[in-house]
Amino acid sequence: MKNVNQNEKTSQTQNNRILHYLQNGNRLTSLEALRLFGCMRLSARIYDLKERGYLIEDEFVHDEQTGKSYKAYFMRDSV
Repeated sequence: MKNVNQNEKTSQTQNNRILHYLQNGNRLTSLEALRLFGCMRLSARIYDLKERGYLIEDEFVHDEQTGKSYKAYFMRDSV
């Protein structure tokens, strides 16, 4: 039995929008992805893009005000 993802079309649209955003030299966090693209699973979308061969890097960013750390994704050639 084939596993069918009911949200595949939405996922691909998010992938394309996220890719375009990163290719334009922007960094992207999960909170920004939710706000900009309605994407609740940024790490899954990044995984999809990496599987398609895109070189996407990440780094932990520390927020001095809250003491929290989070990942920011980016493309090195765009930085």
